[in-house]
Amino acid sequence: MPAVDTASRLVPAATGAPRRHLPVLLAGLVTVALAVSVWQPHDLMTWFLETFWILVGLPVIVLTWRRFPLTNLLCCLLALHALVLMVGGHYTYAQVPLGDWARDTFGLDRNPYDRLGHLMQGFVPAVLVRELLSRTSPLRGSRWLAPLTVCACLAFSALFEMFEWAAAVIGGAAADDFLATQGDVWDTQWDMFCALIGATLSVLLLSRLHDRQLAALRARAQSVV
Repeated sequence: MPAVDTASRLVPAATGAPRRHLPVLLAGLVTVALAVSVWQPHDLMTWFLETFWILVGLPVIVLTWRRFPLTNLLCCLLALHALVLMVGGHYTYAQVPLGDWARDTFGLDRNPYDRLGHLMQGFVPAVLVRELLSRTSPLRGSRWLAPLTVCACLAFSALFEMFEWAAAVIGGAAADDFLATQGDVWDTQWDMFCALIGATLSVLLLSRLHDRQLAALRARAQSVV
């Protein structure tokens, strides 16, 4: 019996190590990538505007981690979204080389990297909103969780478009790199539509995996207590 008890204590420790290390590795990756992206960007102000959420969000996550750790799924998605933002900030969304390649290869009329950015603007925040609502409100397990998550992401996308509008009014032509409209008069509507698609796909594809990770997170928190 003592040998079995010892083994049972060792197994969770061994399997839990990668879970504890993953957020640290992701934070380090984002920090290094952020430093690389600010090196000779196309426009420093555009880089700052595009990476503002990273500059604010990363310290907040680090400072609140002990009290409010996040699931691995959310950490991975936030890191991926940060990389997308940093690439767009470094080159400007209208001039990202990968987007230029996609435009030329598939005969598109514009660099599509901006569309990818707004798709991610719905896909990743959907998991963030879902996690916050599941852990801090009575909505866990409710049928209202999914639609309210999508609505919150669409509302954030609309708010972001208002920020872009303010930037255009204040900065005039200097804000063109930040807006990345590329001459499309329906760019604002397309941006919000892409965010809506991203949020809907995220809820449909990731909810079960997210629920399992949330349950595991609650179990670990209860075991510590």
